[in-house]
Amino acid sequence: MKQRLLVITLGLFLCLGTARAGDRQEPGGAQPSATEKEEPKKSRLVIGGYGEAVYSRNFFSDNYLRYTNAELHKDGKHSRFDLPHVVLMLGYDFGKGWSFGTEIEFEHGGTESAIEIEEEEGGEYESEIERGGEVALEQFWIQKAFCPEFNIRLGHIVVPVGATNAHHLPTEFFGVYRPEGENTIFPCTWHETGVSLWGRAGDWRYEALLIAGLDSERFGRQGWIHDGSASPYEFKIANSMAGAFRIDNYSVKGLRLSVSGYAGNSFHNTLKTPSSSYDKVKGTVLIGAFDFHFDRWNWIARGNFDYGHLSDSDVITAYNMDGTDASPSPKQSVASAALAAGIEVGYDLFSQINKMRQKDQKLYLFGRYDYYDSMYDTESSVLDFQYCGRHRVAVGVNYYPIKDIVLKGEYSVGLLKSRYNNEPALSFGVAYAGFFNM
Repeated sequence: MKQRLLVITLGLFLCLGTARAGDRQEPGGAQPSATEKEEPKKSRLVIGGYGEAVYSRNFFSDNYLRYTNAELHKDGKHSRFDLPHVVLMLGYDFGKGWSFGTEIEFEHGGTESAIEIEEEEGGEYESEIERGGEVALEQFWIQKAFCPEFNIRLGHIVVPVGATNAHHLPTEFFGVYRPEGENTIFPCTWHETGVSLWGRAGDWRYEALLIAGLDSERFGRQGWIHDGSASPYEFKIANSMAGAFRIDNYSVKGLRLSVSGYAGNSFHNTLKTPSSSYDKVKGTVLIGAFDFHFDRWNWIARGNFDYGHLSDSDVITAYNMDGTDASPSPKQSVASAALAAGIEVGYDLFSQINKMRQKDQKLYLFGRYDYYDSMYDTESSVLDFQYCGRHRVAVGVNYYPIKDIVLKGEYSVGLLKSRYNNEPALSFGVAYAGFFNM
């Protein structure tokens, strides 16, 4: 408690110093100047959202045995329509620095269930799932803004570890789908309930979070810790707490450099308490990430490098695989380390056409390379599934008729080790991201 009071006190002193210097506050805590008072008053209510609609033609099999018996599934193909993410956002500025934000996400079209009377089965009642997908409350927070350098956010918030979690709108990456590496090994979009302290001073922005830890029962081979933030219960277990941070620097015009990280124990953060023989097992998750974004001279370049370590992965693997059938664990091998790296570069071809430039339309020709491995390093007793590591190369276009709408086309190929089949795909999508003051 003393440490929290010290942090808040230091933040308030920082705010007082900047207030005397005449710095303007963030929305919700701003004191308008005489000029601003003459302008129309902005609404306190903000509505927005983003969404994606996608078609993919995949020139590889989607059979669940495609890695176990690769030769038998060499010539498979399949196609899919998908709504990866459709999100509604709502925010409100209460005044005096207090604001509210929420975000509801429908993944893959949401879910539809119904109870029907089946005429062909004696008129019995039957519950059916008519559409797959998920509906999730990704954000729900109350914020107090003291000054640009110091703000407190309480509630359900995004964990900005890695490039994709911090910048996950479909207008913030070139691919039809989110970057595959981070989207595989991390929760994405990663959201937890907790407290966040954040602010910006000059060319620096920081954020520090205290949140609930991950659940090691949910870890797996292809997703590493990806599912560890989810909870199959009506609440999130918080036997173990975790910390996360992000620091952004904007010193160079058009360039953002960022580092982020996470640390927390996961093994005892489960509903069923392990026996006393596991008291020394921590399942500590450590993540370090670097990412950048460059936007200048009609070029956009983005990149990321992420490395994660899990202690006691051999014990967690054995414990999960010995669980009961009712356990929420996928009962799979878990690696002691995972890695994801990627870079994409695009050039605006319309920048060379005066008519298109005047209309503010953009057409980016881009290329992207990824390498990721959810089983990058394993303990000797843990089986390494080598198809979890792959290279991915993609080329495509992004057309922006206006700033908030993008049409995408992409050809990609996942390059696996020789014993497996490569995974080429052709994808098309349309997406938007918009925020509107009412």
